[in-house]
Amino acid sequence: MKILKIPAILCNIFLIIICFLSINLRAQSNDDCLTCHSDNTLTKEVNGKTVSLYVDNAVLQKSPHAKLNCVSCHVGFDPEAMPHKEKIEPVSCVNCHKNAPVRHLFHPQILKTNGMGIKAGENCKDCHGTHDVISPGQKNSPFYIGNIVDGCGRCHKVEKENFLKSSHYDAYKKGLKGAPNCLLCHKSPITDITIKRDTLKVKISQEKLCLSCHLDNPDVRNRIAPATAFIKSYENSVHGKALIGGNAKAANCVDCHTAHEMEKGTNPNSTVFKTNIPKTCAKCHGEIAKEYLQSIHGVALAKGSTDAPVCTNCHGEHNILKVDNPNSPVSPLNVSAKVCSPCHSSVKLSEKYGFSPNRPQSFKDSYHGLAIEGGSPTVANCASCHGTHNIRAANDPASTVYKDNLVKTCGKCHPGANEKFAIGTVHITMQKKSEPILYWIATAYIILIIITIGTMLLHNILDFIKKAKIKKMKQRGLIKEEKYGHSLYVRMTLSERIQHGLLALSFLTLVTSGFMLSYPDVWWVSYLRNLSKYGFEIRGIIHRVAAVVLVTVSLYHIYYILFTSRGKKLIRDLLPKYSDITDAMGVAKYNLGISKTKPKLDRFCYVEKAEYWALIWGTIVMTITGVILWFDNTFIGLFTKLGFDIARTIHFYEAWLAFLAILVWHFYFVIFNPDIYPMNLAWIKGTITEEEMAEDHPAELERIKKKESEK
Repeated sequence: MKILKIPAILCNIFLIIICFLSINLRAQSNDDCLTCHSDNTLTKEVNGKTVSLYVDNAVLQKSPHAKLNCVSCHVGFDPEAMPHKEKIEPVSCVNCHKNAPVRHLFHPQILKTNGMGIKAGENCKDCHGTHDVISPGQKNSPFYIGNIVDGCGRCHKVEKENFLKSSHYDAYKKGLKGAPNCLLCHKSPITDITIKRDTLKVKISQEKLCLSCHLDNPDVRNRIAPATAFIKSYENSVHGKALIGGNAKAANCVDCHTAHEMEKGTNPNSTVFKTNIPKTCAKCHGEIAKEYLQSIHGVALAKGSTDAPVCTNCHGEHNILKVDNPNSPVSPLNVSAKVCSPCHSSVKLSEKYGFSPNRPQSFKDSYHGLAIEGGSPTVANCASCHGTHNIRAANDPASTVYKDNLVKTCGKCHPGANEKFAIGTVHITMQKKSEPILYWIATAYIILIIITIGTMLLHNILDFIKKAKIKKMKQRGLIKEEKYGHSLYVRMTLSERIQHGLLALSFLTLVTSGFMLSYPDVWWVSYLRNLSKYGFEIRGIIHRVAAVVLVTVSLYHIYYILFTSRGKKLIRDLLPKYSDITDAMGVAKYNLGISKTKPKLDRFCYVEKAEYWALIWGTIVMTITGVILWFDNTFIGLFTKLGFDIARTIHFYEAWLAFLAILVWHFYFVIFNPDIYPMNLAWIKGTITEEEMAEDHPAELERIKKKESEK
């Protein structure tokens, strides 16, 4: 009996399996599914909405999925609940499309469903469709390269509208190689909705994305106007360094140029078009932008003036640097020459807007301007007085250079400034109409220099020609040379040589260091100044030390001529006499060939006397004006700004007069004089020969010899 029961049981099991398989196989047939789903009236209520369950087989057959069965994607068959369960679970698309582009995994919809615990890939149909899926390689696919904007725009309507207005879309529409589209840009984690938009990770990704085309793609780079260096300079800018350094608030490409609506800078709708720049920068620099819009530049821009400077005109564009960076155009050493001057020295702009074009040059000629050219980072520049973003017209009561505000403005650098600081012209032009006193002082000095130095030069030329002829005739034996003894005569004592040495050293140092301030662009000045980063400060210290030495030597010299017997005799011999006039006329006649005899000159002739008393006068003038310039705060408060400018003008021209006099007059007689070339060494040895005495001081030599013969 047991043996007979086993086949029956097996038979029953076999029958059940056959039935199950037959039913299951039948249910997995597309025809079976379409038995119901080919009815276009078949619907279902879902969350109060009527959803169609109709499947168009003709469309399905054209799909890349046509070879698949319905149950390949729709899982939910139950033999006990024919034809299937009420709810069918979808199969994840990524089960098959494991090599889908990375960008799909970061789509907001997919990330959103992942965050809710729903399988990744479930919402692929939101973009690609269901039964009407078309391969992106097909021209009628919404994700074909030519249709991608419309395809994404079905959901991202605002982004599409903005993109259609952009320069990127223009390139995309023209089919230019490398032109961006939705998928080309959104291929990285920057669309991850779980990451806030302004996080460091997103902003760095955005910057790299932009540079991947505008810097690294030759097809794009060769079509755009900005040079490679200009684009790359962002990395070294204050924004680029801040971003790389971890500051998520630092501006990147998208912050300024925007994302979807990016336009060329020449387009008036662009966020980086000149008139839109303040608004763009205001997103980060709100308070500064507010100041700017109230300034004379901002008001002019609001009135439609495209000549008015905006943020980028002063700070730069991609290469914006910190103010304390010496390469920044708005650094203290650069702002006047590189930012303010190009506009304010323009004749075209000055005529158009009615301002004076000589302001930059007058500033450059001032102490402040010369000090900046000389390398001083602390001296006042244009922005120090006029402000930076809050620049206003001088007649605006809110302006820092309004007449009632000048004391406060000057006081920022000059502690204790009073009302007298504002008395006088700020921008000195040395013109007769605007600064008559300074004009006439300068004019008088120029005339004096021309007459004095011109007369000295003429005198020395005639003297040189005469002495050169005589020397040549002696060499040819045409003139018999007299024989002189070997005696040496004291010309300068040790005390006098020390005085002279210190005087010469301090004078030459003062001339050198003074001209370094007045002419900072001369090659040798630049060389000396660049020997140290503190070149300007060192120059000032050296100039003042030399001035102290000169004054100290002068005071000792006063003591020397008043309280020593040698000094008293020295000053008596240097006093001007009527014979000096006759001697000068006699030498002139001799050099011109009118007279055959040369006047017998004494210990000090008109040459030394003129030089000595000019030195005394120059030292007094330079000392007084130099002290005024040194202690500017005190003396401007006493003598006004005009008084300071008078002292500065006199100091400058007196320095030129003294320098030229020494160069033309003194150096000739002690160096280039044919009788003593290459140099009169009395300032070193203290003595001169009998021949030199006979040639230059014959009257003194006769007096000495007479005294010797009387003994």
